[in-house]
Amino acid sequence: MKRFYAILLITLMVCGYTTAQTTVKYPFQDTNKTIDERVADLVSRLTLEEKATQMLHDAPAIKRLGILPYSWWNEALHGVARTGRATVFPENIGLAATFDPDLVYRIGEAISDEAWAKYNIAQRLENYGQYTGITFYAPNINIFRDPRWGRGQETYGEDPYLTSRMGVAYVKGMQGNDPKYLKTAACAKHYVVHSGPEALRHSFDAEPSMKDFMETYVPAFKALVTEGKVESVMCAYNSTFGKPCCGSSYLLNDLLRKQWGFKGYVTTDCWAIQDFYKSHGAAKDAAEACALAIKSGVNLNCGNEFNSLPDAVKRELVSEKEVDAALSLLLRTRFKLGLFDPINQNPYSKIKEDVIGNQQHIDLAYEAAAKSIVLLQNNNHTLPIKKDLKSIFIVGPYAANQDVLLGNYNGLNDRLFTILQSVVGRVSAGTTVSYREGVEPSVAYKNKMNYSLGEVHNADAVIAVFGVSGVFEGEEGESIASSTNGDRLDLNLPSNQLEYLRKLKANCKKPIILVLTGGSPICTEELKTIADAIIFVWYPGQEGGRAVADVIFGDVNPSGRLPITFPKSVSQLPAFEDYSMKGRTYRYMTEEPLYPFGFGLSYTTYSYSNMKMDKDKIKKGQSVNVTATITNTGKTPGEEVAQLYITDLKTSVPSPIFALKGMKRVKLNPGESKEVSFEVTPSMMELVTENGDRVIEPGDFKVYISGSSPSELSRRLGSAEPVSKIFNVTL
Repeated sequence: MKRFYAILLITLMVCGYTTAQTTVKYPFQDTNKTIDERVADLVSRLTLEEKATQMLHDAPAIKRLGILPYSWWNEALHGVARTGRATVFPENIGLAATFDPDLVYRIGEAISDEAWAKYNIAQRLENYGQYTGITFYAPNINIFRDPRWGRGQETYGEDPYLTSRMGVAYVKGMQGNDPKYLKTAACAKHYVVHSGPEALRHSFDAEPSMKDFMETYVPAFKALVTEGKVESVMCAYNSTFGKPCCGSSYLLNDLLRKQWGFKGYVTTDCWAIQDFYKSHGAAKDAAEACALAIKSGVNLNCGNEFNSLPDAVKRELVSEKEVDAALSLLLRTRFKLGLFDPINQNPYSKIKEDVIGNQQHIDLAYEAAAKSIVLLQNNNHTLPIKKDLKSIFIVGPYAANQDVLLGNYNGLNDRLFTILQSVVGRVSAGTTVSYREGVEPSVAYKNKMNYSLGEVHNADAVIAVFGVSGVFEGEEGESIASSTNGDRLDLNLPSNQLEYLRKLKANCKKPIILVLTGGSPICTEELKTIADAIIFVWYPGQEGGRAVADVIFGDVNPSGRLPITFPKSVSQLPAFEDYSMKGRTYRYMTEEPLYPFGFGLSYTTYSYSNMKMDKDKIKKGQSVNVTATITNTGKTPGEEVAQLYITDLKTSVPSPIFALKGMKRVKLNPGESKEVSFEVTPSMMELVTENGDRVIEPGDFKVYISGSSPSELSRRLGSAEPVSKIFNVTL
């Protein structure tokens, strides 16, 4: 390691750079000065043109000052992404299914460790390109308010509370707790009211009610700023309330900075500023757009539009003083990361390559995948199956597919365990395992002599791996099989896959275990009659195949819970372009869905009992403590996800039918009981009025502790009966 630093220092000195100095030439290099003093000195030494280039995502070198190039654009949604080898954790929608913020915190720590290891090596190689830095465009904390959105897979689901807890945990894990240095810079995106359609994202104006805005779309961003101290916020492409999000002083100055106290930098989504004059009609040209962005609170341009900033200053559309103020906030982050300090002063510069994909991170990726898998159906206890069956038939377009492990915004490595590989690795050596792809993901099979339909006759069990992948859903331009810019306007299983499964069922007399992949709901109700057991595995990461196999054979008892409602069909949904929450998500949906939010079965059974409250009448501003006993009433060890929901029983304006306000994972052996406790705080009792204010109205509140959202459907599908109590709030 000493040799590494010596080589790096010599290389930098030979190239004329002194960023990792042993001597101080300028005050901004003096680590004894405050960050504000150092920033002010550096800004004073830059020309206007240099200032503009330092506010681009690809900030070039300034050789005369010894400043290295730096790319602000880096990705780490569920692992360091787009830069080669890294641990690949489950896609975020799968992480949300764990209902485990502590797990997400540990994943954030692991990702930031690998990020520094890769950054240290990239610096040695003089690789200053995109995706090699330590400022990341993650997490995506938009609300998955409509299951048709192709990027919903990147989010933590449809609920603002769950999204807030997962997002804050990720940010804290990524940014570290060193008293001096920021570990990496996380970014809360896409601010705000951004969730499709992808085809309209550059021009759409989202205008929710102020109630929906403050109750649903804003809370996660506020939590990441006020609790997580997130270093960056990315403004979205679309407009909100009539102004481009990256050109809205209300969003970026009034709400974000003045009300919430945000101290970090605002970055645009990539090339969003050009939408000001190409789509939104908010500016006539690049110079006007740049001036609007600066005046509205933007600090970093992901794109190249800020090359027009000098022209904007020359035309007196914005002042150089305003440019200086925006740049100063941005540069603070580089100083906080230690990028202008001697290398040996930063503890993270000592992180070595061997941390990348180490056993601890492999185990963490496996834990996340195992906890994310949701058991949707298990007729007649089909699962788990035995490892020593005489024969198993594996079929489906995703059984041997690695893409469904990766999701999008992903890293890569040489350890990608498919479901086929993992099942074969688990069964007895005497078990006959046959495999056929059966059908292409989106192409009807033409060969009527399809052998796979005949081979199913001899199997004792069939494992069918179907669903959707990144070719069906994703970001604009990403999904090659999508004709709707990555959105899934039809939530059914692709028709050719369904046709094949029907034929499979007709030829099969033994149990069919249906494994579904994807980042959004598959709402074909007929699958319930085709399959004996159904598990939903999302995009489960590099260890996903292992986790799926272990669930199938019972080495893991599934404990994932749905972070999004599965509707029966798109006919139950409001218009995709409508950002009102009426009729959306479990909080406001009145029709019965296919599967409810929070739902997931287990190989054992649980019961809830003995619910207690420390008081049933309180004054406004007081808290209530609630407890309940959970018992494993089955014969298998398991981990239950206890969920706390609140309903305000009488309100002056519409309020959520149920609202998640707490969650705890509880491990229980057969026959074992444990008590869980939650504090119902005043903020959990708040009602959001039509004008967006938060108030606590007097009256009765019903609180539930359950293993799913406490609907009648949850109980019919097999969730434990919830326990509930009512407390009263008085003025």
